[in-house]
Amino acid sequence: MTLLAALPVLMVLVLMLGLRWPAARAGVVAAVATVVLAVTAFDFGRDAGDPFGVTEGLIGVVAEAGFIALTIIAIIGPALGIHHLQSATGATPMLDSALRRLTPDPRAAALLIAWFFALFMEGAAGFGTSVALAAPFLVAAGFAPVTAVVAAMLGHVVGVSFGAIGTPVAAQAAISGLSGSELAGPTAIYHAAIGWVLALVVVRLVSGPDGPVPWRLGLAAGVAFLVPYAVVAQLVGPELPTLAGAVLGTAGFVVVANRWSPATPDEPAPERAGDEGRRVAVAAAPYLVLIVAVLLTRLVGPVEDALRGVVVDWELFGAFSGSVEPLYHPGLLLTVAFLLGAVVQRASTGQVAGAIADATRQLVAVTVALVSMVTIARLMSQAGMTADLADAAAQAGSAWPLISPVVGALGTFVTGSATASNVLFTELQVDTATARELAVPTMLGAQGFGAAAGNAIAPHNIVAAAATVGLGGRESEILRRTLPVTLAYLALGGAVAFVLTR
Repeated sequence: MTLLAALPVLMVLVLMLGLRWPAARAGVVAAVATVVLAVTAFDFGRDAGDPFGVTEGLIGVVAEAGFIALTIIAIIGPALGIHHLQSATGATPMLDSALRRLTPDPRAAALLIAWFFALFMEGAAGFGTSVALAAPFLVAAGFAPVTAVVAAMLGHVVGVSFGAIGTPVAAQAAISGLSGSELAGPTAIYHAAIGWVLALVVVRLVSGPDGPVPWRLGLAAGVAFLVPYAVVAQLVGPELPTLAGAVLGTAGFVVVANRWSPATPDEPAPERAGDEGRRVAVAAAPYLVLIVAVLLTRLVGPVEDALRGVVVDWELFGAFSGSVEPLYHPGLLLTVAFLLGAVVQRASTGQVAGAIADATRQLVAVTVALVSMVTIARLMSQAGMTADLADAAAQAGSAWPLISPVVGALGTFVTGSATASNVLFTELQVDTATARELAVPTMLGAQGFGAAAGNAIAPHNIVAAAATVGLGGRESEILRRTLPVTLAYLALGGAVAFVLTR
């Protein structure tokens, strides 16, 4: 049954990597095959324990898939709108020029976006916001779209273990009975030990295939983020490690990068410095509005409580459900950032309408791909395929610490969410660790680490990221570049887990 349970995952990989199909086509074919497999081999809707029949089950799965896809589209849409608005208003070259004055080395500027900015947005908002903003920003700075998406996806991974204000760890704490503070340190230690590898990969990507690679710049970016990240996780808890690492790391990195820079940033004339600053602020208005909105809604308790008090939820057949907090959802914050940014930039009605139209056109194929990929994920979960794969991995005996992060990655590959992966597999990790007399916090750290790594290869995350820079239909190119790095990162994480449990 394990091989049958793995077939949907293998089919997606073969179609996208082997045949290089676009995600929409691969997703539809794999979804149909998963339906047949779930009903015939796993008795989906026919098992005595199911509160629904086959027809009701399929309706429920599609309803969940459509609902989840819409919550993701709500992020992609306004993020695309911001990207097109920035191009229409001429804000993009202004920001590119400002970045070059901050640090004249384009590779250092790219690290500020793909590493520090992406990590900041991951720690503040999560749910795909970081890549949706960082990838278009990199394209605007002159990088190829595929390179931009791959760099942003790998660059934000270290922050995914803590997500938006510690959400994935909170899920683990609720299930395991441990506190967030008990889990934050053991989770951060994995990334603190090897996260600098991803920073080196990012700097290699943004240096181009033929250019010299400033390895020490990548190492400096990794250390600048990871030191405060690990310290805050150990001493404070899961809510602020990523934000602290991004803010403090950015300041330290800029100083180091300029000291190592081959040139000195051009300074605006003193009498024009104020005008220059105002123009940059106007050009950056959508991003600045978003940052302020994120901090206000995530860190100010009364505001957060008020926004999270509005919940839209539904349930079908006692087994299928969905829930969203519309006023707290990143999609609303991105929409506000788009609209207020347009006002501050004095964008014309035609520019705003054009940005919305361009974004909407790009969302059609994306929606098909997302619904099909999420349908596969929900079917695998509801039919027990995902649990079968995890149970098979748990039979690894003394090699379990080496494999444990892969289980976390599997959960995210299937669901697209580190939080969902933790919900699926935290209990399995606890039970296996207890049975093998391993430290439970250490193994839950391995789960959280693996769940974060899996974010870079989850098909519907790749679909969403590709859409933000107009790469719909070329998702296989992204997966082919993120998969080897992710597998290597998981292997290193497994080695860390093995050492920690000796």
